[in-house]
Amino acid sequence: MIELVIDQRRRDLGGFEVGRVLPSSQRHMVGPFIFFDHMGPVDMPRGVSRKVDVRPHPHINLATITYLFEGEIMHRDSVGSEQAILPGEVNWMIAGRGITHSERFERARREGDRLDGIQAWVALPREHEETEPSFSHHGADELPTFEERGWTLRVIAGELMDARAPVRTHSPLFYAHCELERDARARLPIGAPERAAYVARGMVEVGGTTLRQGQMALLAPGADIALAAHEPSTVMLLGGEPVGPRYIEWNFVSSSRDRIEEAKAEWRQMAHASTRESPGRFRLPDRDDTEWIPLPTDPPPAPNPMS
Repeated sequence: MIELVIDQRRRDLGGFEVGRVLPSSQRHMVGPFIFFDHMGPVDMPRGVSRKVDVRPHPHINLATITYLFEGEIMHRDSVGSEQAILPGEVNWMIAGRGITHSERFERARREGDRLDGIQAWVALPREHEETEPSFSHHGADELPTFEERGWTLRVIAGELMDARAPVRTHSPLFYAHCELERDARARLPIGAPERAAYVARGMVEVGGTTLRQGQMALLAPGADIALAAHEPSTVMLLGGEPVGPRYIEWNFVSSSRDRIEEAKAEWRQMAHASTRESPGRFRLPDRDDTEWIPLPTDPPPAPNPMS
């Protein structure tokens, strides 16, 4: 049943660690999912430095979803959105032809906080890669939820078990959050051609293989997904129809390498524009336009006296 197990690789983002799972040398994508980071878990003290914030940065040709188990992140983007991301909610950002956004830990700075969550990127089908950028938010009470003895499942995006989440997607996919009590068993009919299970907390058995926190199992198509929890566990389920190969560089994803080079040039132009808006597709968020992340190959911008 299990084709491959991927262990997360811990990476320091300059204030907290993430566990990167996708892309990996073993597997680039699962269905349309091309990026999967487990943020934390980490305790952030009151007054934490602004250096841990993710300053404005660009994306193209993908959709992002930040899903929290604990904590709060303030999202701002170049289509005018300003939204606190809270546990159990869907915050779906379609980059399309180009968007910029920031992620700030403002509650942690005021009060202290504990951060634990997943950021995933979904590649858009070629015919939708250059769609208009947008952002949508859905509360936990809007998401389809199943409750059985010892386990619950919330459909975050796409369609699963004849239920569809309200977020607009561009290709067949599923993304779900499953909570299991100790000794709980869940059998889930998921017939997608590509599918995976990631253990965010605890320990579960899948197809006779024990998976621990930080491991993703790529599952063969066909049989139902059967989960057996050895202890209280949190499992993320994801997958769907493949959308074809993709290039990925820094924050850019595309079916065209030339399109990525074009986006890099436009972001570099934005960094030197007096209006903080490039002649191309990028502009900084209205409420967060005094700093940004440069291309990794470029020198950092002059320090902002307010940071």
